[in-house]
Parts: sequence; structure tokens; C-alpha cells
Amino acid sequence: MTAQKSTMSFKSLIQHESAGGVLLVLMAVTAMILANSPLAGFYEGFLATPLQIRVGELDIAKPLLLWINDGLMAVFFFLVGLEIKREVFTGHLSSPVQVVLPGIGALAGIIAPALIYFALNQHDSVAVQGWAIPSATDIAFALGIFSLFGNRIPISLKLFLLSVAIFDDIGAILIIAVFYSSELSFLSFSVAAVGLISLFVLNRCSVRSQAAYIVIGIIVWVAVLKSGVHATLAGFAVAWFIPLKLENNDGYPMLPHLEHSLHPWVAFAILPLFAFANAGVSLTGVSIDSLLNPIPLGIALGLFIGKQVGIFGACWIAIKMGLAKLPEGATWLQFYAVTVLCGIGFTMSLFIGSLAFETQGIDYLIDVKLGVLVGSLCAALAGSMLIARSQPKKKLREQLSES
Repeated sequence: MTAQKSTMSFKSLIQHESAGGVLLVLMAVTAMILANSPLAGFYEGFLATPLQIRVGELDIAKPLLLWINDGLMAVFFFLVGLEIKREVFTGHLSSPVQVVLPGIGALAGIIAPALIYFALNQHDSVAVQGWAIPSATDIAFALGIFSLFGNRIPISLKLFLLSVAIFDDIGAILIIAVFYSSELSFLSFSVAAVGLISLFVLNRCSVRSQAAYIVIGIIVWVAVLKSGVHATLAGFAVAWFIPLKLENNDGYPMLPHLEHSLHPWVAFAILPLFAFANAGVSLTGVSIDSLLNPIPLGIALGLFIGKQVGIFGACWIAIKMGLAKLPEGATWLQFYAVTVLCGIGFTMSLFIGSLAFETQGIDYLIDVKLGVLVGSLCAALAGSMLIARSQPKKKLREQLSES
């Protein structure tokens, strides 16, 4: 029964993420068009709009772009935390057998792209800070590609991709916490710690009010924002204190209810808005030579080459050694196609890039966006073509006509 519920929850998630991935693509394309049109000034001015919240001595003043990256993305990380907690305790990742293959693949898929980027940028002390940019998989984009092919790929491969993305997110969160946090404010960090302890007490005392968890969660976010640790990590941390099975005041299990409620907002509002705010790259003066600069080249090769080589190579070795099995119903070509799609690193890659070069000039951010867009586009196109080649032509025509 548990396995059946897990599969159903994965199917529901895939439906949300696939549709959200299509919208993500549309918003990214819209941003690119605006950034290279006479409306570029309007686009940049919109993102620079100052917004301020002040309560007494507490003052939070940021441009709209940072409210999206630091605020709305904290909600995304909160949802990621909810998903991971549920899958670890009751879902697809609760069985050690199911964890081995995506876990090995994800680890190799983080290391290999980072090594490629490092090899190309090791002599530049500033550029090398972006080593983690090509290490993440964008599950919304990847599943958006999946949605174009209907049921041509076995559900086991979709679960594998989702599991790899979950491990990727865990790795990205650890990387951000360790490598991309600035000097800590002891006072703010202490307030955040007290907030998390309070959430723990609420959980242990079986407090059924969702509002109590949310209010304390917001306090934790503000404290983390002021602490020097990146604010989005607050969302992930708070999620782990949300009760998994305890019913809220409306009679719904709290964690699944919050997860279900947030999914549409994240998939159809927060992530598309993030894409719109971060994908706009002016192509004025951009040439092939621009792509050959170490930063964009390292990112593009890390995503397109490093991801597939790392994930497929490590998984192939694990399967041949008997440590894991090829996902049920999948062929080696289909499996390889999925590892290529793992090179779509849009959302998290852009996010890590904004942290890596936060204090550098705009040229660094343009290089990041160029490398992420080229690498992700190559992975999407190559993965799609491999999926198309993995099925008989007759079946391909039937499914394309249905879609």
C-alpha cells in the first residue's frame, strides 16, 4: 500500500512539474526577448524596483530581483524540504535498495561537472568560485521535456530522474551552506536557532496549528536572512520540523497538505517568475568567442558533458558490479537519455551562479547565464533526440499524434 501511495504521489508531482516546466521555458524565452528588445530598459528597471519592509528597528530593503531570489525561492526550498522528508520516511527513498542507484548517480553528477569547470578556471581565483554552478539538475525543466513524449519513457526512469534531482538538491543545499555563506551574525544566527528549537517543541507537543509553524518559520527566515547564511536555507530547515502524519486543525495530515497546497504556487508562479527574473541575457556583443571564455565554457561543458558522463558512468559501474539494477522496463539507451537530460541545470545553476559572483560585476553574471543556457539547451535537445531514437518509429508516430 505504501509503495502504491508513493507511486501515486510521484505521478502527481510529475504532472505538476511537467506543466510547470513548459511554463518555465516560456518565461525564460520571454525574458530573453525582452532583454534583447527596445523594452530592455523596462525589464531591467522592473527587476530593480526597490521594495522595503520595516517593523521598528527591523528593516529589510531589497530590489525586486533579490526579493525573488532570497524570498520566493525560500518557499521553493521549503517545498523541496517537505518532498525530501516525505520521500525519505514514507516514500520512494525510504527503501535502501531504491536509494543506491540515484544516490550514486547524483554524487557522480555533482563531482564530474565541478571537476570540468575547475579544470578550465583553476588559474582564476574569482572565476573558480563558480565551480558548483554546473552541478545541479533542474527537475522542472527536465520533466517539462518528459511531458513532450507522453508515456514513451517507463515510470521507473521518471522516478530515477526525480530521485537524482532530490539528491542534487540536497547536495546544492549543503554546498550553499558551506561555500556560499558570508560571515555569520551571532545574534541573528541565535534567533534562527531558537526558532528551529521552537518548531521542534511544537512538533513534539503535537501542535496542530499550521499557522504557528508558518509564523515561526517566517521569523527563522528573517533571522537567517540577516545571519550571513543564505536565506533560502531557512525554508529547507523549517520543512524538516513540519509534522509528517499529525493532522492540522482541518483534519488533513500537515506535511502532505502543505506540500499539495504549495505545489501549484511553486510550479506555476514562483519558478516561472524566477526564470523571468534571471534568464534575461542581452546578446549584444555576444559571439562564439564569448562562449569560449572559461566561465561559460566550463558551465556549458560541465552541464552537457560532465552530468551525463558522471551519472551514466557511475550508474553503469554500479549496475555491472551488482550494487543496483537498471530501472524496470528501461533500455540502456533510454537510461542514457535520462542522464543527458540531467544536464538541464537552469534554476539551481542560475541561483548558485548569482551567489558565487554576487559581489562581482555584471559581466560575470552574463557569463553564468550564457553558460547555463547553452549547456541546458544542448542537454535538452540531445536528450530529446535520444528519447526519440529509443522507440520504434510506428510507436513514435502514434504517440506524437496523440500529443
